[in-house]
Amino acid sequence: MSTKISFLDLNNYQPLDSLTPENLKEITEKLETFELKKGDTVFKEGDKDDYHIFLYSGNIDLIKAGKTLKTIEAGTAEAKTAIAHIIPRNFSCIASSDAVIFKINSDLLDLMLAWDQTGSFQVEELSGGGDDDDWMTQLLQTEAFRRIPPANIQAIFTSLEDIEVNIGDSIIKQGDPGDYFYIIKSGRCMVTHKNPGQDKDVKLADLTTGDTFGEEALISDATRNASIVMLTKGSLSRLSKENFLKLLNEPMIDKIDYTSANLKVKNGEAIWLDVRLPAEYESAHIKNATHMPLIFLRMKISELDTMVNYILYCDTERRSASASYVLGQKGFKTSVLLNGIKDVPTDTLEGTSV
Repeated sequence: MSTKISFLDLNNYQPLDSLTPENLKEITEKLETFELKKGDTVFKEGDKDDYHIFLYSGNIDLIKAGKTLKTIEAGTAEAKTAIAHIIPRNFSCIASSDAVIFKINSDLLDLMLAWDQTGSFQVEELSGGGDDDDWMTQLLQTEAFRRIPPANIQAIFTSLEDIEVNIGDSIIKQGDPGDYFYIIKSGRCMVTHKNPGQDKDVKLADLTTGDTFGEEALISDATRNASIVMLTKGSLSRLSKENFLKLLNEPMIDKIDYTSANLKVKNGEAIWLDVRLPAEYESAHIKNATHMPLIFLRMKISELDTMVNYILYCDTERRSASASYVLGQKGFKTSVLLNGIKDVPTDTLEGTSV
C-alpha cells in the first residue's frame, strides 16, 4: 500500500507550516510520494532538479566525496525542512534505511508562499479622498508613478480601459486569477477577505478616488487574495496584466545578475536583503545578508534605510519582485537578483544545509 500524506502532515514541515490550509490541501494533491529501500538514491551531487524534497519516514545520509557527513532521521528538527535544498545539489543523498520522501515542485511552492505572504499588502496602506475629478493628479503624485518613464506613462493612459460600475458590482473575487490593475476614477469600494474555515468576509478597507488595487496578484502571478465590491456608483480604469507588467511594473523593478550584484555589495554600494521565511533563511542564505521576510515587510519597513541600495532575493524572483514593488512605492532603491538564490555559488552561502 502506498503511503498517503495529508495536509495535516505537511503542517509539520517548514516553510509549509506558513501556508493556509487551503493551499496546503492543493499542495497535497500535487506532491509526489516515493517509498525507498535502504541504499536507494534520493539525489546526486550536482543535480539541478526543481523540487523541494522532504523526509517523511526513515533515515537518509548526506554524502560528499564518498564520506557520510550527516544522517537525518524523520521526525527530528533537521527533518522539518527540505533536504539540503541548494540547487545544484551540494551533497548526494542516500536512504540509509527504508524511507519515504515526498517532493513538491519548487515553483509551485514559491507561488503559494508569494500568495500567502502578500495577502494583506494591496490594501494595508491605501487611503483615498479628494475631488472625483482629481484622480489623475493623485495618481501621478504617487511614488510609483514618479519612477515611470514619461513615454510609459503616456502608453499607460492610452492603454487604460474605462468601465462604469454600479452599487454592489463585484470587481475582484478572492481566489480568481489576476487579470487587471485598477484605478478608481470616481466612487468608493470595499475590500474584504475570507479566512479559511470562516463563512463571513472580513472587511479590510474602503477605497476611493485615486486609489489603485489589483497589482499584487499580477506581480507575483498568484490568484486574488481579496474581494472588492462597489459601495457606490462610479467609474474605474483598468490596465491588462500584459500592459501592467510591461509598462508599469518592469520599469520599477531593476534586475541584476549575481556577478554584478556581488561586485556592488563588495564595493559597499549595496546590501543583500533576503525576503524568504525564517526557515528558508536558516537553511541557506548569502553571507552577511539582511533578513526581512516579505510577509513582514510593510510592518517593518521603518527598519530599512532609504539611502541604501538593497539587492533582494528569494528562491526565484517572484517574492523579491513583490518586495521590490512594495519598497519602490516608498522610495527605496532596490534590485532583484536574477533567478534568485539558485545562481549563488555555494561557497558564498551559509546555513544548516550548506
